[in-house]
Amino acid sequence: MEAENLTEVTEFLLLGLSEDPELQPLLFGLFLSMYLVTILGNLLIILAISSDSHLHTPMYFFLSNLSFVDICITSTTVPMMLANIHAHSKDISYRGCLTQLYFFMIFAGMDNFLLTIMAYDRFVAICHPLHYTVIMNPRVCVLLVLMSWCIIFFVALLHIVLMTRLTFSVGTEIPHFFCEVAPVLKVSRSDPIINNIALYVATALLGVIPITGILYSYSQIVSSLMKMSSTASKYKAFSTCGSHLCVVSLFYGTGLGVHLSSAVTHSSQRSSIASVMYTVVTPMLNPFIYTLRNKDVKGALERLLSRAASCP
Repeated sequence: MEAENLTEVTEFLLLGLSEDPELQPLLFGLFLSMYLVTILGNLLIILAISSDSHLHTPMYFFLSNLSFVDICITSTTVPMMLANIHAHSKDISYRGCLTQLYFFMIFAGMDNFLLTIMAYDRFVAICHPLHYTVIMNPRVCVLLVLMSWCIIFFVALLHIVLMTRLTFSVGTEIPHFFCEVAPVLKVSRSDPIINNIALYVATALLGVIPITGILYSYSQIVSSLMKMSSTASKYKAFSTCGSHLCVVSLFYGTGLGVHLSSAVTHSSQRSSIASVMYTVVTPMLNPFIYTLRNKDVKGALERLLSRAASCP
């Protein structure tokens, strides 16, 4: 079979996190538990926000969208991994791999955009409180989210179109637990220079610009807080940013760790383990961060659970 004939390459092999048969039941139980906690935690956040009129504000609108995206990004990677472990199989079809790669890029990119929008929302709320309701009106909030979806749909589609021009050998092994751009490009038989250029440009535009926006927003927030004379006012204003800062640190910290581990070490297993942090662990921890650090969300969850418990 000719390796250049892409139509004949029907499947890849995902090597997963470990090839040790004794570790497979442990990995299955661990990732199933984390997946269920992620789904339940983020679903509760969405239900609490939608059911409590006090939380129908821009900040919690963006938070509910973030929870939805966290459910999606985990559901893109973990179920396939669990199915392969349960079936003692490493196969993933060529189309299935591209589909997984496409949706993973979309939801990871949306996580990035939403965290940036949430930083801008906090900047407006603290630095321009008198104009907050005018600037962050419902129409603008919806428009920001829709624009983010449109941009990331186009960028992900561009990567997929470029990916279809690559050729692969029969039985190509991907040293990862899901189809991610970098590992797939590494196992290509053809020269992926155009794909790498597109990846670097997308990373620069969709990574550096949002991070710069977040840093600028918080620099202005800190500057505004320094001008406040009341310590209580400073604490109250900054407390609304605490949860967001934790999530931003977790998301970008783990994402940066993945790229650094890929650049520093040639160990595919270490890169895969690092990827677990921002694809599985971060979406699982986000609901706990917002629940533990946010009294409004905690109160809404308590009311939601009490209503559910009182139902016959």
